[in-house]
Amino acid sequence: MELRNLHVVLTGATGGLGSVLALALSARGAVVGLVGRDPVKLHVLQKRITSQGGKAHIIVADLAQPNMASQVLTQSLREMGHVDLLMNNAGIIEFTEFAKQAEVNIDNMIHTNVTATLVLSREFVTYFSQRGRGHLAFVGSIFGSLGFPHFATYCASKFAIHGFSQALRRELIDSNIGVTYIAPRAIATPMNDDRTNAMWQASGQAIDEPQFVADKIIQALLKDQQELFIGQPQSFFAWLNGLAPRLVNLGLKQQARLAKRFL
Repeated sequence: MELRNLHVVLTGATGGLGSVLALALSARGAVVGLVGRDPVKLHVLQKRITSQGGKAHIIVADLAQPNMASQVLTQSLREMGHVDLLMNNAGIIEFTEFAKQAEVNIDNMIHTNVTATLVLSREFVTYFSQRGRGHLAFVGSIFGSLGFPHFATYCASKFAIHGFSQALRRELIDSNIGVTYIAPRAIATPMNDDRTNAMWQASGQAIDEPQFVADKIIQALLKDQQELFIGQPQSFFAWLNGLAPRLVNLGLKQQARLAKRFL
């Protein structure tokens, strides 16, 4: 995929990974539509991109609100003329004991990470089908293939997106619409609270910098990869979990016990 002059709509644009990814895309010559809820943060990011010679448009939207998906597409086309790539990056995470997780938090996470992503993707698939070409990318997680203790709802949401991306790719097999799924491991962003960071540190879990992950995503797009899993040994365990989950259960027992200290 050629990124120069590619028109990209990026959700979660002002987040820890999103902002770095927006800058990385613009540095490659892409025109980026920045989707987010906070107009102040969006304008700051837009100014940063333009100061470096890039092009960016602002699309203020709260994807949790009804009928927002069609508005995002409409506003994207109005601002950018056309769209070549939808990058689904928006998401939330919570490190918690599932039995104590509030129902409203479960609903919010499933809606943000799954429902809003699917509905927005549906709008863009319809548009791409009419246009005759397009691409969708999903920033998932290693936890979309590896159930991890104390992230049960988050894992459920990312398993859903992983399965959705595979099903959608197969459904669109005879079209000119591509689908890429990216599964990072832990990333050093504000999404992780102090408890989560302390738990990762105590367990020796590797945490990647957003720039490292963004560079990997850029390379995956350039190569038209269908799936990209980032980081070892996490990627290996995600693969092994599909073959021998009982072995992975044994390996995660100690991790589950350690994590309880930080809940």
